[in-house]
Amino acid sequence: MGRVIVNQFVSLDGIVTDPDGSAGTATGGWAFRHGPGPVSGDKFRLGPILASGVMLYGRTTWELLGGLLSVRDDDFSIAMTKIAKIVVSNTLTDVSGWNNSQLATQPISEVVRSETADRDVVVVGSLSIVRALQAADLVDEYRLMTFPTIVGSGEHLFGTAQQGDLELVSVDQVGPAVLTSYRRSEHRS
Repeated sequence: MGRVIVNQFVSLDGIVTDPDGSAGTATGGWAFRHGPGPVSGDKFRLGPILASGVMLYGRTTWELLGGLLSVRDDDFSIAMTKIAKIVVSNTLTDVSGWNNSQLATQPISEVVRSETADRDVVVVGSLSIVRALQAADLVDEYRLMTFPTIVGSGEHLFGTAQQGDLELVSVDQVGPAVLTSYRRSEHRS
């Protein structure tokens, strides 16, 4: 059975809003101030998942990453273009702009349950998708790239009503940032 893995850039104070500055917020671009090292390539250590898994995106993240990665020829960009992608959107009608993309035709929870029968589902960014998965208690693992920046305002990854324990799986320094991986705890609240 596959896992649902959420990958997020997060500030030291827990903010996930606009790490690249593409949303144009006053505090946006905080992750990219630290250079390309922590934000480029397979920094979330997806490795073999890129050959066998499926990505789940909201419209905004799909458009942003598709516009960037679909025209690049490095190994990571090629793998991200080859992997199956499911896009959840109420406004998109055509996802042919980034190879191997399809629109979700079912609610998110049903998409995830059917896809995780035989492969991992990975979410990058797409906070609305993450929130829906959290509400349905479907996230198995979080891979968080934490940057040494205090943003001060914006959306947090975890809502105030969410509680539970996670188990630390790994910690790796990536330049000025730290990649941590947490999985569901057997002793969840």
